[in-house]
Amino acid sequence: MPELPDIVTYIKALESRILDQRLLHVRIKSTFLLRTVQPPIREVEGRVVRDLRRIGKRIGIGLDNDLWLVLHLMIAGRLHWRPAQVSLAGRNSLAGFDFPSGSLTLTEAGSKRRASLHLLSGEQNLAAMDPGGIEIFRSDLNSFRAALSVENRTLKRALTDPRLVSGVGNAYSDEILHAARLLPIAMTQKLKTDEWERLFVATRQTLEVWIDRLEAEAGDDFPEDVTAFHKEMAVHGRYGKPCPRCGEKVLRIRYADNETNYCARCQTGGVILADRSLSRLFGSEWPRTLEELEALSGPRQKLEHGK
Repeated sequence: MPELPDIVTYIKALESRILDQRLLHVRIKSTFLLRTVQPPIREVEGRVVRDLRRIGKRIGIGLDNDLWLVLHLMIAGRLHWRPAQVSLAGRNSLAGFDFPSGSLTLTEAGSKRRASLHLLSGEQNLAAMDPGGIEIFRSDLNSFRAALSVENRTLKRALTDPRLVSGVGNAYSDEILHAARLLPIAMTQKLKTDEWERLFVATRQTLEVWIDRLEAEAGDDFPEDVTAFHKEMAVHGRYGKPCPRCGEKVLRIRYADNETNYCARCQTGGVILADRSLSRLFGSEWPRTLEELEALSGPRQKLEHGK
């Protein structure tokens, strides 16, 4: 799912292409995409784009008469800049927004249609789309700590809860926690002062680094390679590969459709966190430390291949 750095990069690319431009036509190919009926979608046609905003992980496109198109890309939705009036070919094409200089198109890979488009009228309705999480670059250490410690949650859950923190998801939370050298399952109400300081600094710096990197990669082009997995990442999506800090292999905790990647040497003091499916499989033989993992030759092969 595109997160804060990805959305910021999208918005920067859109500013030079659609800001102050007239939206000529909206083409919606998927009946599941548009989630609102009032105002009717045709109300935006012929209106000029006046504003672009990030609302958590959503993109808000503000037009004349205080109308807002709000896009949520979810997991597999992606934006593209194409020649004007480009055909919406292929089953993954969901919508096209036609401007004089080109067309902004929306695609979604896979069979599930989770991406959404809302048309809203007025700032009040737009504000209602915001889950309410704090904006990292508009907060200080005290407000950051207060937001994340409202409930006693694991750091991973707190960072990825849009009601607590705006724009951070599975990928960048892994990177933040690795940079801060903190356990993903550490409880927020048990963190020490120095740990809060490390987490706050790591959150800001990680997001800043990736915003700068993604914008530099895109340059003047439209960002077409938006993904949750980058080879430059320290731990996210790098299960079994060496940690760039200590060289130990990156481990993971899998749950539902998600997984948390971490370095046991850097973040847990060598303790291996229980993976629900694998710890059930190995039972009492589940390795608790890196040393025990090293001692298991056969089971280690299974672990590395996720079997």
